[in-house]
Amino acid sequence: MHVVIIGAYGSAGVAVADGLVDRVGEEIDRLTLVDDGEPGGGLCILRGCMPSKEVLSAAAHRYQARTDHRLDGPAHEMDLDSIVGTKDEHVLGFAEHRRGHVHDLAERPGVEFVHATARLDGADRVELFEDGPENEPTGTLDADYVAVCTGSTVNVPDLPGIDDVAYMDSADVLDATELPDSGVVMGFGYVGLEMVPYLAEAGVDLTVIEHDERPLDDAPPAFGDEILETYREEFGVEILTETDEERVEPTDSGGVRLTCEDDSGERVIEAEELFLFTGRRPNVDGLGLETAGIDAEPGFVADTMQAADAETVFFPGDVNGKEPLLHIAKEQGQLAAENVLAHARGEALEPFEFTPHHVMFTAAGVYPYARVGHTAETAREALDDPIVTRRRAADDGVFKTKDAPRGLAELVVDRDGTVVGYQGLHYHADVMAKTMQVIVEMGLDAREIPDRAFHPTTPEILDGLLRDAVAELD
Repeated sequence: MHVVIIGAYGSAGVAVADGLVDRVGEEIDRLTLVDDGEPGGGLCILRGCMPSKEVLSAAAHRYQARTDHRLDGPAHEMDLDSIVGTKDEHVLGFAEHRRGHVHDLAERPGVEFVHATARLDGADRVELFEDGPENEPTGTLDADYVAVCTGSTVNVPDLPGIDDVAYMDSADVLDATELPDSGVVMGFGYVGLEMVPYLAEAGVDLTVIEHDERPLDDAPPAFGDEILETYREEFGVEILTETDEERVEPTDSGGVRLTCEDDSGERVIEAEELFLFTGRRPNVDGLGLETAGIDAEPGFVADTMQAADAETVFFPGDVNGKEPLLHIAKEQGQLAAENVLAHARGEALEPFEFTPHHVMFTAAGVYPYARVGHTAETAREALDDPIVTRRRAADDGVFKTKDAPRGLAELVVDRDGTVVGYQGLHYHADVMAKTMQVIVEMGLDAREIPDRAFHPTTPEILDGLLRDAVAELD
C-alpha cells in the first residue's frame, strides 16, 4: 500500500505522517511526503499562530506600560524593524525544526520526501511539479491513499472594486516594517481581533467594519460587548457595528475609499490602507480535485476526514474548512492516519469528535478570550436547566493588583454537578484554558474540584465560579 501526503510540512500533514510511519514495512509499503514550501514549515509557524503572538507580545508590553498610571514618561514607540527581525529569527528557527522532523521521517526505510508541488490526476494518482505548477510534471506517483493537507489561504471577499485596490492581509502586517497612519479594517473575527490592537499600538488610526451588533458570534452578548468597550476605550479604535461594505475604490492620493451602509444610510470612509482580515478558505486551488470527482463545496469532507466523493482521499486540517485551528488540524491528522489504516483493513472509520476549545489573543493578548466546552446557550439547548455562573475579573482583587481589571468569566455546570463549559475574557484566560479543558473533558464534578487556588493568583476567579455553582447545586 502506498500513501501520499500532500502538504507534509504543515501541522495536519506531520500528524498524518507521524501516525503512519511506524506502519511502513507492515501494512504500508511506501509513504511519500510531498511539500513545496520555501521555506517549509506550515501556516501556523510561518504566517499564523507563532509570528502573530510574537508581534502581539510587543503590543502588549507597550499597552500595559502606556496604561499603567504608576509609570511616568511617554509611551515607548514600536520599533517595527526590531519586532519583525526578532519574529523572523524565531519563526525561521521553528520552521527549521519542523522541516528537520519531516526530513528525519524520510530517512526511514520506505519513506521518501519530495520537494514539489502536487496535483491529483484522479483519486489514485499524483502528479509532481518540481519546477513549479506552470511547467510540465516531473514525475507521477500511483497512490492507494492520498492525504491532502494543504491548509487554508486568504479569503478575499467578492466586493465591487476589491481588485482595483491594494490591501494588506495578516501576513503583510506581520512582515511590515512600515505602516500607514490610517487604515480601514474589513473582518473582525479571529484575525481582525488579534491584528487590530497590534496596529493600534503601532500608531495606526483604525476604523473597523463589524457586520453584526458585536463580535464573538458564538459567545454570550456580554463577551462581545466587553470586546467593543475594551477596543474602543483602551486602544482608541472606531468600530462601526451592524455595518456592511458596499464597494471600495482607490483615491487619487493612493489610499482607499470604502463605501458602507448601516441603518442610517450610506457612509464613506477614507484611509491610507485597507486591512483585509476577512478569514481564510480551504487551499484547494490547482489541486486537480475535479479529476478525482471531488467538488470542494461546503460539506465536501465527511467527519471521518474522507472526501465525500472519493473514499481514498482524506482532507484533515484547515483544508476541510471545518475548524481552522492548529490543535484541531493535529487531531484531525491523527484521526486521518487511523482511518486510512482502518479503511485499508475493511474496518469502520471513526468520526472526528471534540470538545470545543478555542483561544483568541484579543486585546493584544492582555485580555485573551478562551472557550472550552459549552456556552450557556449551547448548554441550554443540550441539557436540562444547566447552572451558569459569571464573575467579573474586577471582583477578584488579584486582577486589580496586576493592573488588569477588565473582563469576565462564565462557568456552565450540569444539574448533576458535571462541569460542561467555561468561557473567559480576562487576563490569563489563555493559561486557564488547559485546566478547564482537563476538567470539562474528564467530566469532573464541581463539588470535587479543590477550592484552593494559590493566593494571590488569577485562577482564583475559577474558585469563585465553582463556589457559586456548588452553592446552587447544594
